[in-house]
Amino acid sequence: MRSKEEKLTIVKAVLSGTPAQHYENTGVADHHTVMNWVKKYLSEGESGLEQKKKPGNPLSRYERRKELTYEEQLQYQIELLKRELVKKEAEVLRLKKLNARKGGDARRR
Repeated sequence: MRSKEEKLTIVKAVLSGTPAQHYENTGVADHHTVMNWVKKYLSEGESGLEQKKKPGNPLSRYERRKELTYEEQLQYQIELLKRELVKKEAEVLRLKKLNARKGGDARRR
C-alpha cells in the first residue's frame, strides 16, 4: 500500500514528463496502477489518491483472533447485534409488504 504522499510524488513526476524508468525505481510494478492514480488525481485532485476504506465483514477482525481484550469483546458483541438488527428490520419490511399484498391491516380483524 502506498501512502497518499508517495502516490502524489509519482503522479507529479509522470505529469511533469519524467521518463517512466524514474518512477519505476520506486517499486511500482504496474504502469496501469500509476496511470489509474494519474486519472484519479486529474478527476478528483489529491483526495482521489487517499486510501479508501473498503467495505467488508466487520466481524472478521475479531473472529480471526484467539484472545480479545474486554473492549474488543464488547465491540464484537455490538457488531453481532447490529447484524441481527439489520436482519430483523428486513424481516419486518418483508412482512409489511406481504401484509399489504394480502389486502390490509391485521389489526382490523
